Amino acid sequence: SPKATVCQFLQRRLASSAASVRPSAAEVRDQRSALFSLEQARQRALYPRTEKIEVTLQKAGLQSTLLGSTCGFSALALVDGKPWPLHQPLTQSCSLSLLTFKDTDPLLVNQAYWRSCAAHLCQVLQDFFKEDLHLHLHLITSGAFCCDVVLDPQLDTWNPSEESLRSLTRGAQQQIHRDLPWEPLEVARYFISIPSQEEVEKSAQSPKGTVMLYRCGDHVLLSGGPLVARTGRCAQYEVTAIHPLGEGEWGLHRRAQGLSLPLQLQAHHTVWRKLRSRAENLVEVPTGSANEAVSDTLTPPSARVGEKRGTEPTLLHLLKIKWDIGL
Repeated sequence: SPKATVCQFLQRRLASSAASVRPSAAEVRDQRSALFSLEQARQRALYPRTEKIEVTLQKAGLQSTLLGSTCGFSALALVDGKPWPLHQPLTQSCSLSLLTFKDTDPLLVNQAYWRSCAAHLCQVLQDFFKEDLHLHLHLITSGAFCCDVVLDPQLDTWNPSEESLRSLTRGAQQQIHRDLPWEPLEVARYFISIPSQEEVEKSAQSPKGTVMLYRCGDHVLLSGGPLVARTGRCAQYEVTAIHPLGEGEWGLHRRAQGLSLPLQLQAHHTVWRKLRSRAENLVEVPTGSANEAVSDTLTPPSARVGEKRGTEPTLLHLLKIKWDIGL
């Protein structure tokens, strides 16, 4: 009918207008990275002079000045007994322990490594699918890491081929070869905009009321735990599978999975093939999470016309991810 035709015409016009106003994924990413740089510069300007502090290196049977060779193999630090990213500045005298993957108890390093691998997978998927992608990450310490994704509804019938997985793996390896740092930045809670009440409760657990942002390249995320120093800490990294999970809150959910080993613990290709075969199986995520974090994600692709999408130019719009740590 003519009335229905007019309604359809107006609906298409409204949809096209909303799309033209909405910033692209690249623009949103650039805004977040620019805000990160501004806040980083502001904090550095608070300390115009380098002050002398005393840092005691704690090592089995050793207390001495920091050795460059030790730092080069380290993935994480302990400052006064607390996990500390290697790129985070020291602002006061402290005791320092450098952690590697070959320590007697590498639990903290392993957890930081899996967080970093999962966050890296998030970056790769965003670069691969460009627009309209929602990500929900999980951390599993029993041999794989995964990321739940919701793609554009037009891709609901898409099934990833081996070539698609190889393309994702190539994208991940390119980032690894660039050896980009995970830059930490501690910011006040009001610096970000998070719609979920769970994140508000989580941020309140911080004694100083602050949260930790990380930037790798132009991707920014909010993590509930420390990450390793650089992407180059990964030696072997492969995207192994993307499994359909069924309909969820924002559409068809899929689980992207990966397998990785650090530079200091590389495996022979025959062992790697066996590990990869296991990592192709669907990763079961336990209910409830031991550690949560918030990721740099995009607005869900199924947002209706008139709903707010994208980000405000003065805020980081960060949505939720969970790090499910099986200890």
